Parts: sequence; structure tokens; C-alpha cells
Amino acid sequence: MNKELPEQSTILIVDDTPTNLGVLFDFLADYGFKVLVARDGQSALQKVEYAAPDLILLDVLMPGIDGFETCSRLKANDLTRDIPVIFMTALADTVDKVKGLSLGAVDYITKPLQHEEVLARVNVHMKIRNLSKKLLEKNVCLQAEIEQRVKAESSLLKLASELERRVEERTAELFQSNQLLKQEIQERLQAEAGLQQSEARLRTQAQSLEKAFRELQLTQTKLVQSEKMSSLGQLVAGVAHEINNPVNFIFGNLSYAHDYTKSLIELVNLYQQEFPVSGAKIENKIDEIELEFLVEDLPKLLTSMKVGVDRIREIIQSLRIFSRLDESEMKPVDIHQGIDSTLLILHNRLKGRGDRPPIEVVREFGNLPLVECYAGQLNQVFMNLVANAIDALDDYNATRSLSEIKANPSKIVIRTEVTDSNRVVIQIKDNGSGMTEDISRHLFEPFFTTKPLGKGIGIGLSISHQIVVEKHGGQLNCISAPNQGAKFIIDIPIHQRVLAKNFIAMSETALRVS
Repeated sequence: MNKELPEQSTILIVDDTPTNLGVLFDFLADYGFKVLVARDGQSALQKVEYAAPDLILLDVLMPGIDGFETCSRLKANDLTRDIPVIFMTALADTVDKVKGLSLGAVDYITKPLQHEEVLARVNVHMKIRNLSKKLLEKNVCLQAEIEQRVKAESSLLKLASELERRVEERTAELFQSNQLLKQEIQERLQAEAGLQQSEARLRTQAQSLEKAFRELQLTQTKLVQSEKMSSLGQLVAGVAHEINNPVNFIFGNLSYAHDYTKSLIELVNLYQQEFPVSGAKIENKIDEIELEFLVEDLPKLLTSMKVGVDRIREIIQSLRIFSRLDESEMKPVDIHQGIDSTLLILHNRLKGRGDRPPIEVVREFGNLPLVECYAGQLNQVFMNLVANAIDALDDYNATRSLSEIKANPSKIVIRTEVTDSNRVVIQIKDNGSGMTEDISRHLFEPFFTTKPLGKGIGIGLSISHQIVVEKHGGQLNCISAPNQGAKFIIDIPIHQRVLAKNFIAMSETALRVS
């Protein structure tokens, strides 16, 4: 039963098809509604005269009086004109819908009927109906109260007039008392006026405080973003400074070490060829160090060391690409390079653990041109969205068994493409548990979070929204539903020249005004 509606709300179903009547009757009765039925328009008009329903579901095509004529007669009757009417029809013509709505119907339900749609529309208009009733009742009460106050004021005026007449008739001794009474009334009126002014000032102060609070939230968000980017820059600079120099030293000397080792091995081989018979000490040493294995394995060892050093250099380069500390201004960059660097930084979180398999990342990259943007800030958006997707998948996997996870593995799909309007669209989609509509509606508000204390303060998506919308003139939206995962869509222009010109023009206008 719908708990938001009064119990035993009455619905009249008017339909000439017994099957439709039976199905709707059973369905609505199961949800706690009192259901009346009529097979044609004439019967419906007769029933509403002695048992007015709260809502009417009216078929359009019926023998005799059709739905349009029935609705017209209902709205012409003072007793039934306020009953909401929802048409049920297979007609898809806009003209027919407009005709029905112009006759006073509040909604349309298209056949074949879907129970969820019927229930949703009935609930909506039943709520509106009940709210209208309550409003009418309150208006009646208010009118009665106003009449009582008018009567009281009239009586008070009469009493004042009578009092004034009696005061005039009384002796001069009472005149002074009357003056004191008038003075007291005046003081009370002044006190009431002062109270009203105080209330107005308090309302103004409350509005100012609310505006200041919103501005404070926005400022805090921007300060946190600035501090995060500054800390990230210091971290990357420190890593690059402390690791890059020794790694470059090792990388530069590995080639020499390889050449020296090759020369020494060639020399050893030459000694073995020229002096095949050596002393006992040399033979013992050869056996001790396993010379044949050493000659074979040493070049492989040096090659492995070079591969490891190359990997460290790639990681340092990815950190630099991600932060873009040396690119504070807008310039054309490779979006795919920024996404790859983000995924490399988050690689450890994507790997499998003992309690779950790894999270698969599917790259569906289109053929993108270089995009004008603030690369470091846009990479921060990628970091926030991918990290949130990983958090959502981890939370979802915590509710599933290992066999369920293997049957439906966790996956993040990153898709990029160019639209016809010369804009770039980046989609980041996960197959987690998804979100409700209420959560999605507040997703980009500062300090809104669904994570437990200590796992997030709710500024990542708010900052990402500001970066995409305010800094790049784009859009950041989320499409999600329970058990359907979540998809974040970034839409930004390829070229920012128009945005920059508009910003400069606005700045010049502001300067002239000031």
C-alpha cells in the first residue's frame, strides 16, 4: 500500500473492456485503493452523482458517450469538476491528447497499460488531489478566522467609541486616566512596529548568512583544490629530483657496463683458446665461480637491469605528465596520454587481491586531436572519476561472493570520441551497484559524500565539476541507476579560443563599470 496517501482513496475505472477492468481493479485494490467500475460513460456519470471518487481512470474509445464527452460533462458539473481525470487510450495523435487536456483531463496513460506507470501517475495525481483538498480546508479555516477577527475588530471599535462617549461624559478627574490609557496603547503599537522591524532585520541577516555560507563553501572547495594541486606538485618534484638523477646515472652507465662486460668475456674466451691447459688454482676458481654459467648469465642480468631502469623512467615520466606542473597555461595536449598516466598511477589499486580478482580496464579510445585545456587540472578530473569508480566497485564487491565476482567481473570502460560539434567526449563507466536518483541529484554539491567517515569529505566531484564547467566551458554529467553501474560523461570543446575571448570581454566590461 502507498503509505503517503490516505487509506481507502477511491478510484473510478471507466472502460468497456472487461479484461482491462478486471486487471486494473485487482492491481489497484492490492495497493489499498477502493475501486469502483463503470462499463460506459453514462454509468460513470450516474455513479459520481452518489459516490464521488477521488480520481477517475477514463477510457477514450467507448460505445455511446465516449471519453471526451464524458470528461466534458464531468467538468461542466459543479459537483464533479474538481475530480482529476486521467485518460486511458491507445491513440498516439497529439491532437487527441491536446483535445483531452483542453477538456480538463490532468494526464494521459497510453495503452497497453504498464502497471508501474499507472501506479506512478495515480499516486502523483492522488497526492495533488489530497494537497488541493487540504489547501481548500485551510482556506476555509483561514476565512473563518478572518471573519472572526473582523467581528472582533468591529466589536473593539464599538467598545472604543462607547468608551470615548463615556469618557466625555465623565468628570475631569477621569480625563487624565483616559490620556494615560491612550499613551499606553500608543506605546504598545510602537512596540509592535519595532518587533516587526526586528523580524525583518533578522530575516535579512539570515539570508545574508546563508549567502555567506555558500560562498564560504565554494571558497573552501577552491582552497582545498589549490592545496591538493600544490601538494601534488611538491610530491612529484621531490620524487623527480630524488629518483631521476640516480636513475639517469645508472641508465647512462649500464651501456658502458655492458660493453666492459662483453670485452672481459671476450678476453676470458681468448685466454681459454690460447692457454687451454691452465694451472690447478685457475681450474678450481673456474669451478668455484661457475665460469660458464657466469659468462652466459651476466649479459642477461645487465639486460634485466636496463629493463628495470626503463620502467622507473616511465613511471617518473607518467607522474610528470599527470601533474603537468610546468604547464600552468592552457595548451593543446594529448588526452589519451593523460588518461594512461592516471591509470598507471592507480595501477596498484586495479590489481587483484586475495579477496577479489583484478579490475579490468577497457580502453575504447577514438581518434582524438590535441585538445586545448589545462592538462594538470583535467588529469585531476580523470584521477577523481577513476578513483571513485574503483571505490564503488570495491564497495560492491564487498557485498558479493568470490563466485559472483568471477561470474560478473569488475570492469571500468573508458571511451573517447569527437562529436560533430567539434567537442571531445570522455566517458568513464563502471559496472558497480549504481546510485539512486536522489544521490545523483546531489553528486556535485560541495562536501556531499556517501562514503564513511575517514574515506572522503565530498569535494572531489565538486572540484571536478568546477574544472570541467568553469575552467573549460564544458559539461560533467552522471547517468546511474541502482544495479546499473554509473557513467560519468565529460564534454569539452577542442578549442578554447571562443571561451577565452568571452572571458576577456567580460573582464574588460567589469573594469569599465568599476
